[in-house]
Amino acid sequence: MRKLHVLFRKEDLDVSRLNDKIVVVLDVLFATTSILTVLEHGATEVIPAMDEHEARDMAQNFTDDSFLLAGENAFQFIDDFIPPTPMAMSRQALKGRSVIYCTTNGTVALRRAQNAKHVLVGALMNGRAVVEHLNRREGDETVLVLCAGTKGAFNVEDFYAAGRIVDGLTRGRDNTWKLTDAAISAAGYFQRADARACLSTSAVGRLMAHMGLSHEVAYAAREDRSQLVPALHRGRILPPQRTI
Repeated sequence: MRKLHVLFRKEDLDVSRLNDKIVVVLDVLFATTSILTVLEHGATEVIPAMDEHEARDMAQNFTDDSFLLAGENAFQFIDDFIPPTPMAMSRQALKGRSVIYCTTNGTVALRRAQNAKHVLVGALMNGRAVVEHLNRREGDETVLVLCAGTKGAFNVEDFYAAGRIVDGLTRGRDNTWKLTDAAISAAGYFQRADARACLSTSAVGRLMAHMGLSHEVAYAAREDRSQLVPALHRGRILPPQRTI
């Protein structure tokens, strides 16, 4: 029986015990949603950076027209960087270009998970695709669903998305998965909540509304719109084959 666990914050990940595990990283508002979006719009790859300084250093390895810098620091936009939200990023000339991307939570979570056996990019928009991808895998690897959280704190939007994945994996499959208490709690929350309401009333969602970005929150709340399940490999997230 495979073990399924939910971690509430990126800081809860034990990076020394990942080599035999699958980690699904969630940062619904907005890093993982944005990564899916730019890959859907033709970017050749997304390179997650820990912060602005590392992103600028990475950019030195690219020719001027071959990449874009995007990101934020503590919810503040960065000079010369594309805003990190999915709709803003989708309006850029992405086709054939690399995106070097840094955020306060999501890209840091991806980098913390990078030594896992497999690291998948999850969001509400590809929740069903992630579930189908994991259900097709053979083997007994533990699956960790990692909520990036917000600056070291729990957030409800990632918890809701984690619950969507747990619910999808376990519905009608009682003999396949062994759930931790955290996974049971996430699934229960998902079953009682609504995506749009959850995201818009969350702390980050309210902050985005104050910044005039409610449309970005609504975009991130759209469930099961993407069939991509990107994976982090050797520091890069490449557009995968469509899963169905």
